[in-house]
Amino acid sequence: MQLQLANYSFSFGIHNNKNVIWIHFPKNQHLINQLKENIKVYWSNSNKCWYALDNPNYRKLLDIPLKSIGEEILLKLHSINKNELIRYRDLLVLKAYSYNTIRTYFIEFAQLLYVLNDFPVYDLSSEQLRSYCLYCIKKLKLSENQMHSRLNALKFYFEKVLHKEKFFFDIPRPKKINSLPKVLNLNEVRKMFSKTTNLKHLLILKLCYGMGLRVSEVVNLKIEHIDSKRMQVLIATSKGKKDRYVKLPDSILIELREYYKTYKPKEYLFEGQTGGQYSIRSVQQVFKAAMKKAGINKTIGIHGLRHSYATHLLEMGTDISYVQKLLGHKDIKTTLIYTHVSNRSLSKISSPLDML
Repeated sequence: MQLQLANYSFSFGIHNNKNVIWIHFPKNQHLINQLKENIKVYWSNSNKCWYALDNPNYRKLLDIPLKSIGEEILLKLHSINKNELIRYRDLLVLKAYSYNTIRTYFIEFAQLLYVLNDFPVYDLSSEQLRSYCLYCIKKLKLSENQMHSRLNALKFYFEKVLHKEKFFFDIPRPKKINSLPKVLNLNEVRKMFSKTTNLKHLLILKLCYGMGLRVSEVVNLKIEHIDSKRMQVLIATSKGKKDRYVKLPDSILIELREYYKTYKPKEYLFEGQTGGQYSIRSVQQVFKAAMKKAGINKTIGIHGLRHSYATHLLEMGTDISYVQKLLGHKDIKTTLIYTHVSNRSLSKISSPLDML
């Protein structure tokens, strides 16, 4: 039953120490049933009103704007730089950057504004910015990755907001650590699956590995994206706002149908207990629990299943250009890193020790 939003109005508040969305509508059993079929709602006896937890999933479903990023941060800034941070955020929004990217850039840029206090950021010289970067490395002890994230955020302000294209010319970036992807071997993947008894959790892990998906892509999968006739899955608006198709593994089709009958998801393939898409944090916890049950002690996150997928494809002899397309990489250089992990060629080389 489709939710007719015109029948409802919404307000916001705190109930039982949680942020909630109050849902107002005329007393009508049909409207109540319609609401319950689409989202997890609760009745408050004290407020005599239906409500749902205030989260991004429900805001999207109910066509409510997402919370504005960084309102609490703005309150801590001097008025001189507060307006610059608002300009900065607005341009990120206009350029249609993702919510997570906007949030990261916003927070990173704000760190500079905290330090500047009442000194206008737009008057900052290249030499002063260079000194700030040294402060971040020497005093704050930021890692190479953290420094790259902060520099990207600062670069956006000076080049895109202030249009100072040459501003970063003399500011070097710290050299990145050239680390290789961490992967699981086939036996470890097989063991992890065998120790996962929850059908929903097992399917999440199998799709992560079997289609080489990022965790964000897994939680964004919708029922309509699965084409079992063509055995394809649409990975919609992925990283870089690109769509791509990946092959649905033949071996998973029966489990997928069993899962659908058991869990009856409404929109997203994987949904939380309160409705809406499954959270990234929950998927990470599923992977962590599966690793523990399987007795695998490698320090590796769920993204390692995507790395393992790519590495195993290369070891099976798959052309690297196909691996690039399946992973959704824009540049083949990104995919080439897996050639350093694959043991397809290395396994054929004998050590001189074995000749003795």
